[in-house]
Order: sequence, then C-alpha cells, then structure tokens
Amino acid sequence: MVLDSKTKNRGLLAGLVSAGIFVLLVIASWLGYRKCLKRKGIASRGAKTPLDQDMDNEFEKGVGPRRFRYNELSRATRGFSDEEKLGEGGFGAVYRGFLQDQGLHVAIKRVSKTSNQGRREYIAEVTIIGRLRHRNLVQLVGWCHKADELLLVYELMTNGSLDAHLYNSTEVLTWATRYQIILGMGSALTYLHQEWEQCVVHRDIKPSNVMLDSSFNAKLGDFGLARIVNHSSGAHTTTTLAGTKGYMDPAYAVTIRASAQTDVYSFGVVLLEIACGRRPVDPQEEESKVLLVEWVWGLYGRGALLDAADARLDGDMDAREMECALVTGLWCVHPDYGFRPSIRQAMSVLQFEAPLPELPPERPVAVYAPPHGVHGSSYTSSTGSSGAGGCSSTSDRTAANSRSFAIAASRTSQTTRPTTASTPDQTHA
Repeated sequence: MVLDSKTKNRGLLAGLVSAGIFVLLVIASWLGYRKCLKRKGIASRGAKTPLDQDMDNEFEKGVGPRRFRYNELSRATRGFSDEEKLGEGGFGAVYRGFLQDQGLHVAIKRVSKTSNQGRREYIAEVTIIGRLRHRNLVQLVGWCHKADELLLVYELMTNGSLDAHLYNSTEVLTWATRYQIILGMGSALTYLHQEWEQCVVHRDIKPSNVMLDSSFNAKLGDFGLARIVNHSSGAHTTTTLAGTKGYMDPAYAVTIRASAQTDVYSFGVVLLEIACGRRPVDPQEEESKVLLVEWVWGLYGRGALLDAADARLDGDMDAREMECALVTGLWCVHPDYGFRPSIRQAMSVLQFEAPLPELPPERPVAVYAPPHGVHGSSYTSSTGSSGAGGCSSTSDRTAANSRSFAIAASRTSQTTRPTTASTPDQTHA
C-alpha cells in the first residue's frame, strides 16, 4: 500500500511537471508568434497601431483629409478590380474609385505590401501633403490603414500624367498647354519652397508625378519622398539617396543632402523635356544627343537654341516662350549652386518679369565631394565660382571623373526610392 501511494505521488508529480512544461512551451510559442507578426508589421485586430497615432494626431476631426474604412474603398473600386486600375509603380497600384455617399470620383493608391519603404512613404504622404493647400498640388482626400493594407485617396485627375501626354504618339500636346503646365509646376514649387510655413523638398520632380486635371492644369503629386527643412539659407536634409536618375541633381547623388536646389535642378530638366519632347537620357539617339542637358547646352553655345524645340510642334509655338523655357531650364541645371536660381527667380523669368540670365556657352563641369563629418559638403565648378556648399580647387582629372559619374548616374532613368522603380503611367500623387 505504501509503495502504491508513492508511485501515485510520483505519477502525479510527473504529470504536473509535464503539464507545466507544456504550458510554458505554448506561452513561448505564442510570444514567438507575436514577435514574428510585429517584425512583419502586422498588427492584431484589436490593437491600435502607431499609424493611428501618427494620422489622428496630425488632423483635427473634420479638418483636412479623413480616415476611410477599408470596406468603403473596396466597394468604390469594385474590390480593387483590374478594370479600375489606372497604373502601377514600385510604390503600389492606383485605382479609379467612386465614393457613392459623396458622389466623388477619386484615385486610390494601394501601397504595395512588398515595398520596404511603403509604411514610411505612406506616413510622409499623409502628414506632409495632407497639410498643404494649393491649386497646383494634388489634393489628398483621405487615407486608410487596416492590418497590412495602406491606402491613400486623392482627387481624380482626369487627364492623367504629363508623361503620358508628352509622349503620346497620336496627339501632340500644344505649346500653349505645355507653357501653362510649366507655370503651374513653378507655382507649386514656389509654394512648397517659400510660401508654406516650412520648406518642403519634394525630391522626385518628373513628368509622371505631374498630374493634369480636366483643363490640363498641372498639379504636382507623389510626396512619398518629400522632406521638410527650415526656411534658412543652405538648409538641407541628409537622407538616403532617393529620386529618379536623369532628374537627380548630381551634387545630391554624391552628398546625399537634399535641399530646395535639388528640386530646382529637377524642375530644370523637366523644362527642357517639355520644350524638346525628349527624355533626359535617350540611348537610341546619336552620341551627341544622348544626354538632353548637354545637347541643349551645346545648341545654346552655338546660337541655335531654338533647334532644340520639339519637332512635332512643327513650328507652332511662341518663340519667345520657347527660348525662355530652354534658357531657364539650363539655368536651373547649372552645376554651380552659386549660379542656379531659386524657384522664385526662375518663375520671374518664365513670367517675363525679369530678363533672361547670361549663361556660359559651354556647360560648366562641376566636382562634387561627399561631406566630411557632420559639417557641410563641398563641390567646385570649372567656372571657379563658389556655390552654396563651399568651394575648393581640384585637378582636371577629378573633374573628368566627376563628369563620368554624373553621366553614368543618368544613363538609367529609373527611380531610386529607397528603392523603387519609376513608371511612365497614370500613377497619382
């Protein structure tokens, strides 16, 4: 009897220990599972994510963009049907939608679940563009996030992107419309750089991010890469390299310091592209015409600048406006910050409120150096003039190497969106 009692006690103890171990394993497994979910950025249904705080703290109730329910946006796009898809890029796909309760046609961007930077860009879009109000900026209507779904709702731009119209093989965009678009872009950048409470650096100015409404008014969109800096001379933000090669300021590509001048350079490239009807890099062209900026500057130096005008216009243009757009474009892409204009100065020339600038007959070659420590960057130009970032003397060999870098960086016209591809589609905002 005593032996049986001891055996029962041992069995009970073993059972309790086994049960305890099993419970601990279950708890450990559950904690591991939750940790895994957090790593993937998937929040539990009942928990309020940091995204909620980021968005809800940004806007007062009833002011600015509003939060939508996922089901609302799914119904608006017929379950995100392929038939409603307007375009797709590295950041995600864009769908046409109709909000029945508001009677409003919208464009809904569905952030790609595979985009490593999708969450950061989503927050940047809402917290920056959601606070901006200007007739030449795409209006953000609202947002939605549920588990791993991130959605942005914009006003629908019925004429899609500038890129789609500029390279339309059947219908040529008139010069009058092109110049109207140029002024609209400049107005948007003037607001971002100088008129809002802080300076907004867009970092990805290009035709596919310029949207057109029913009257072909230009509205700048896609603020996923935008950054805010203070209104002060030489203010910049140090970031990961982002933007689109061909439109990217070579100085920024080296120093990784974005400023308003970074956007001015991109604006200049787009001016030349609109006027010439050619992309910044065209490998199919003869060698002297591959790089748009160098080709146009060469024509300027030979006194044949208007030869750069888009041949498809067949001379149907205002020659004075064409010359103004081309010269201002070259001015904006000047390698030396000391000679490059602010967006307001560029707009004064484009609106014929100031004379055309005097440019060197040959494109200056600049040398850019990465910043040392935490203090400013430096670069030099063959003009010898000091730019915003300082100036130092260098050898001709260094200058040649720098030029080779700039050309190589622009050979491929794709977006560095830590890292995202650019597509010439009707992608909104």
